[in-house]
Amino acid sequence: MKKIFFATLILILMTGCAWARSDVTLAELNGTVGVQMEEFVREVITNAESNGDTLIIFQLDTPGGLVEAMRGVVQSILASKVPVAVWIPPGGRAASAGAFIVQAAHIAAMAPGTNIGAAHPVVASGEDIKDNDMSKKIMNDLKAQMRSVVQLRDRNQEIAERMIEESISLTATEALREKVIDVIASDVNSLIKAISGRRVKIGSQFVNITFDNEVKVSRADMSFSEKIIQFVSDPQIAYLLISGGLMAIFFEVITPGGFILGTVGGVMLVLGSIGLKMLPFNWAGLVLIIAGIILMVVDLIAGTSGVLTLVGLPVLCLGGVFLFRAPGGELLQISMSVIVGVAIALGICFAFMAYLVLKGFRRKVSTGESGMVGLAVEVLSDLSEDEFGQVRCHGEIWRARADSGNIPAGASGFVKSIDGMTLTVRS
Repeated sequence: MKKIFFATLILILMTGCAWARSDVTLAELNGTVGVQMEEFVREVITNAESNGDTLIIFQLDTPGGLVEAMRGVVQSILASKVPVAVWIPPGGRAASAGAFIVQAAHIAAMAPGTNIGAAHPVVASGEDIKDNDMSKKIMNDLKAQMRSVVQLRDRNQEIAERMIEESISLTATEALREKVIDVIASDVNSLIKAISGRRVKIGSQFVNITFDNEVKVSRADMSFSEKIIQFVSDPQIAYLLISGGLMAIFFEVITPGGFILGTVGGVMLVLGSIGLKMLPFNWAGLVLIIAGIILMVVDLIAGTSGVLTLVGLPVLCLGGVFLFRAPGGELLQISMSVIVGVAIALGICFAFMAYLVLKGFRRKVSTGESGMVGLAVEVLSDLSEDEFGQVRCHGEIWRARADSGNIPAGASGFVKSIDGMTLTVRS
């Protein structure tokens, strides 16, 4: 019985291990290449090595990112003991920092309709980096980084360097023809079939990537908190959160009540500050954003007919351009169309809120003593300047007197003024 028990236990354990093991780990890398993506890549590779996986596939779609985070991702891929394929899915791109990550992979792959390249660094104004001593250092450093990974993977060094020098971008067909990538695949299954049988170099040894008849693919996803951090680390999102949060708080200050705007603005600022912490931001950009919003708020308070708002919106856009132009962000591609669109959207929201505020300021008071003036009354007993009587106003019985002359019972009138609990009525 003991032998049967132990044999059954071993069989269960072996079955459980076989069920848990996956041949391929698939992980999505979307958005800005930043600290969170760097940590996620390191975690995926560590787990795949522990599980003894045959292959790791990183599904990459990025506009660019931080130089140091890119270096961290590249280092993790180069040090991986499991072959790594980086694949750009349909509709995706590997721009700027993403081009370095693709070239670091053991297998570089793209889907039809995708592009790779445009890795030229930019400066604070958003323009291409100028030809000076500091710029040469940055360019030479990035070119050396690109050369090192391209030479290691035996790909086209000339085209890879032109991605940096000339900011060229290649389609999937062009990249395959120029030997910048190894495979074109429209989906994960076709990618795995194309990779099967290939020989790659892991460390100092060559490894053949082979699969059993049935390939098991398991997904590795970021946790909810990691997804939030990755989301707010996008420069455009961080810009929107900071700008919108500041505007909401300013409106709460000038129109207090309910704390809804203040609470929403506070949450947006907290999320935006997380994004700022994960990105190399420029204080000048933040000051410009604050100045732009202050100009718009002053326009509302001072009633300058939108003149200051027209000045504040360009200042807000300028702040968005400079906000993430700092050392380390040379490969961080920020969309001007997004920044301008965000500024216009905030301007429309500001105009709508300003309309509501002005409407509230101009609305006739309908409560308290001031709200009684002008209301219609029904005279219940004779009124004169010296003789008090009663009137019905707003469904209530009030003590009243006439403003001038006599007002007989049954007549109607209007409240001219109120003194305590006595109304002065005019006919």
